[in-house]
Amino acid sequence: MNLDSLTLLIGASASAYLVFKAHRRFQLSRAKHPGLSGHVRMAKRVSKLIPQYSLEGDSFFNCDSANELTVEKRKKGFNELSRELLDRCPQGKLLLEQAITSISDAQFTHKYRVPFQFRKMVNENLLPALFLKKTEGVHVWDIDGNEYIDVTGAYGTNLLGYDIYKSFIRHAATDMDALGPVLGPYHPVVLDNTRRILALAGQDEISYHMSGTEAVMQAVRLAQYHTGCQRIVRFAGAYHGWWGDVQPGIGNPVSADRTLTLQEMSQRTLHVLATRKDIACVLVNPLQALHPNTNAPGDSALINSGRKAGYNKEAYTQWLKQLRQVCTENGIVLILDEVFLGFRLAKGGAQDYFGVRADMVTYGKTLGGGLPVGVLCGKAELMKRYRNNKPADICFARGTFNSHPYVMQTMNLFLKHIDSVEVERMYQNVDAVWNTRRAALNKRLTELELPVEVQNMVSVFTILYTKPSRFNWMFQFYLLQARMMLSWVGSGRMIFSHNYTDADFDTFCDRFIQAARRMQADGWWDTSEACNSNKKIQRRVLSETWRALTSSIGSINWPLRR
Repeated sequence: MNLDSLTLLIGASASAYLVFKAHRRFQLSRAKHPGLSGHVRMAKRVSKLIPQYSLEGDSFFNCDSANELTVEKRKKGFNELSRELLDRCPQGKLLLEQAITSISDAQFTHKYRVPFQFRKMVNENLLPALFLKKTEGVHVWDIDGNEYIDVTGAYGTNLLGYDIYKSFIRHAATDMDALGPVLGPYHPVVLDNTRRILALAGQDEISYHMSGTEAVMQAVRLAQYHTGCQRIVRFAGAYHGWWGDVQPGIGNPVSADRTLTLQEMSQRTLHVLATRKDIACVLVNPLQALHPNTNAPGDSALINSGRKAGYNKEAYTQWLKQLRQVCTENGIVLILDEVFLGFRLAKGGAQDYFGVRADMVTYGKTLGGGLPVGVLCGKAELMKRYRNNKPADICFARGTFNSHPYVMQTMNLFLKHIDSVEVERMYQNVDAVWNTRRAALNKRLTELELPVEVQNMVSVFTILYTKPSRFNWMFQFYLLQARMMLSWVGSGRMIFSHNYTDADFDTFCDRFIQAARRMQADGWWDTSEACNSNKKIQRRVLSETWRALTSSIGSINWPLRR
């Protein structure tokens, strides 16, 4: 072969390689979610461009060009709501003020309850109930003695009701009194927990951790260790803990180098998984079945009425089965993250509920019987933290509080309880019970012509808004005033414990409707022609943002160049 022929061959090979790379990149781009949640680098850049600006005074109440009568109704309603919330919680107000000056978590959640444009007015005038002192049944009491019906669900922990978890913890403390908080060695109850959990999970081995986030971290590390690949696939909007490689959302420090954020329920995603050879694992949070490819629906991002949710069990089951097949055929570890849902869907968790077996599954929250814990279960070949033929090659993981005796005994009481006939009966009717309740509430809301509805995945509900408005995030404070306790994400997620009776749910519905009628009467859902569609609201917010951005750029004292 002469030099010219060799040069042509090299050029042709290089061109073919570039075409292959470009095609693969194109396929990957098509599989990513088209929004910012699917494009990590772009999301981080955009987050740095969004300027801070505040709507205060008249601009707060008139940001949608409402007429004077509506503005006056809003001002009066806002002032009355503020007075009522502040007057009934004097101790709560004092403790909240102390907390946000010294507790970083409290400071963050206090700031991010509403869209940032409205934050200053809200934080100064509308008090969230942060400090509680008592629970009983489906009710909680704040530090000032005010009663609320609870739909926080303790971030998913509260499956069976606070009373039963309190009994677990109380009895566990007595049972473990002789041993105390010994760390390192095991109490024999660990073996019974292990047997019970592995039977429920259908897996070979288990490891105990201190949190759900830590359990997911170890699952990913082991998948990378055993496959030799480093790429992680997560789906747009899914939450898997607060660590960097999987943290969702605009502005958060997701690794753009190792993590691919793809579309859930997408054939393009399946094609990418089938054609790439560098993917270690796929993470699935089954809670996303309620709102595929969108972040947890918190009120801090509720700038209009564009929130969407809807649960199709059959479609999501089919997706998981297709995903399971692709992962099996291509040596990709399928990790089912059940830290949030726990055993809310079925006794055997989401694996049994959807009829799909993962390679690894993580639990937390509920499984801890009310105490903090993380659990990882998986196939024996994936759970091993060392290589038999390479003694120095290990994947180390340990934690000071792993297998804490009090946590293990509390867990054991929980695991025994879900073996009861009563709980078995609950699981048999779980879909029918909560779907019937959701339909009954929506029927009442429709009959009263209130512009809200709810959607659910079993006992996890989210509130949707059927009329364009910039003020839907206000609803969380009307719900609070009606004595309903929500988590800091507001109306985006309500989590019911399964000890709710029909009478309890009727009470919830009555308070929900009371809040909605009052918010409607105060004019927050009265829309002007300037903001009578979600698109018009979006354009208005973009216009505000652009003015704030250009104003901030103009105020910078740029250094002079000679």
